[in-house]
Amino acid sequence: MTGQRLWTRSFAVITLENFLVSVNFWLLMTVVSKFASDKFGVSTALAGFAVGINIIGAVIGRALCGKWIHRVGQTRTIYVGVGATLTLTLMYFAAASTALLLVIRFFHGLAFGGTHVAAGTIVAGVVPKERYGEGIGYFTLGQTVATGVGPFIGLLLIQHGSFDSVIIASAIALALGFAMLPFLAVKDVELTAEQVEETKGFRLSSYIEPKAVPIAVIALVVYLCYSSVISFLALYAEEIRLVSTASVFFVVFAAAVLLTRPFVGRRFDAKGENAVMYPVIPVYALGLVIVSQARHGAILLLAAAVMGLGFGALQAGGQATAIKVTARHRLGLATSTFYTFADAGAGVGPLLCGLLVPLTGYRGMYAVVALVAAGCLALYYVLYGRNAGGGPTTL
Repeated sequence: MTGQRLWTRSFAVITLENFLVSVNFWLLMTVVSKFASDKFGVSTALAGFAVGINIIGAVIGRALCGKWIHRVGQTRTIYVGVGATLTLTLMYFAAASTALLLVIRFFHGLAFGGTHVAAGTIVAGVVPKERYGEGIGYFTLGQTVATGVGPFIGLLLIQHGSFDSVIIASAIALALGFAMLPFLAVKDVELTAEQVEETKGFRLSSYIEPKAVPIAVIALVVYLCYSSVISFLALYAEEIRLVSTASVFFVVFAAAVLLTRPFVGRRFDAKGENAVMYPVIPVYALGLVIVSQARHGAILLLAAAVMGLGFGALQAGGQATAIKVTARHRLGLATSTFYTFADAGAGVGPLLCGLLVPLTGYRGMYAVVALVAAGCLALYYVLYGRNAGGGPTTL
């Protein structure tokens, strides 16, 4: 299983690239609702929409990129995507109204979505087939650690500085990412005439990989639940007077992912996806329950650790599963499909949770979200788990 080399130069570069792009995304994601609320005085629902519209843009960007990436080339796509994302990040300096902020957020998401699909497609081509679980695990570890590092820096900067300092930090991450791209040495997938024909027209299969849809639906629900934390933790922490602890929440979250990810990847390759997904769904739901009941800093950080274990394993196992069941020439579509559904969940989540908060309060909202996360256990069994193979990864 470990015969072929995993840590090539291209794998290292694209993994670090994915980390930096994700840092840019999560730095802004965490503080936008607070920025919109403080500067423009918007409602919690509209503040949530300011977060979610970015994800809507990413959904569209992923769908378009998934269709065209193998015709345009993943290398060219990632150059354009990173450059456009950097430009749009700098445009936040011009966000002088709610309407303009929403426009920038939408197009920023559009560029990010295309960039993320390009990175996911590239890594699927450089990881040895028999090491998909381990390789995708390390690759997604970068973006999962970014969900800890980005929000930590964002909350720290917004607490002690300003939104402008968050924009600068986000732009620096993208500038470093752009400077790394020349060190990436990969060959674009060459399509046959029949495969090119598959990408033409407006058929649903030109935008969505059907084999990846079942696991992508699970990702939608998982990310919907996670968006409740990423979007409203800053406001929730103010209410329960744990602001200083909240700034460390995502660091603990990322540390839990970091410690468990290698084990998760090897377990996926050795025992199959069910051996990963069934145990970690309840763990993820438990983390959200703990968030809803946190009254002391230590309890909130315990929630971060439990959530990190569950979310990190679900993210890596889900993406590896989507790639595992898909033909090579449609890997771009598989990656796009998985994260399009995930983005849809993350996009609608802040709006739904923002509407729920006035009715239930933050604690009640997180309790409801925990129940939804627990429901993924039955959903996974029905959509995928009962028909999944339990053995090592194959194509």
